Amino acid sequence: MLPSRFPRPLRLGLYVLAVLILLALCLTPSEDLPDPGTGDRFEHMAAWFTLTLSGYVLAPRRVLAIPAFALAYGVLIEILQWVTPFGRHGDPADFVADVIGVASACVVFLSVRRLAPRLIDAR
Repeated sequence: MLPSRFPRPLRLGLYVLAVLILLALCLTPSEDLPDPGTGDRFEHMAAWFTLTLSGYVLAPRRVLAIPAFALAYGVLIEILQWVTPFGRHGDPADFVADVIGVASACVVFLSVRRLAPRLIDAR
C-alpha cells in the first residue's frame, strides 16, 4: 500500500513527527549534535529535501502546499534560531540551502510523477 493511502490522521501524524524532529535538530545547540562532516548548508539542503519529499509521499496531491509549508517552516526555523538562547544563529544562507532542498525535492517528485505516474497515487 502506498503511504498516500494511509488514513489521513496517520499521514498527518507522520508528517508532524518529521516536522518536530527537524525542529528539535534545528534548535538543539550545535555542540550537542554529532558532526557528520558534511557542512551546515548540505545538512539544511538534505533536511528540507527530506521534509518536502516526505510530504509528497504522504500527500501527493498537495503539489503547492507541501513546498509552501516547507519554505515557511524554513523561515520560522531561522527566526527561532535568531531569537532563542540555545546557541544557534539564524542565517539567511541556511534559508537559501532550504530553498535548494525544497526545489530539488519538487523536481524529483514532478519528474517521477511525469515519468512513472503509477509510483505516485495522485488521484
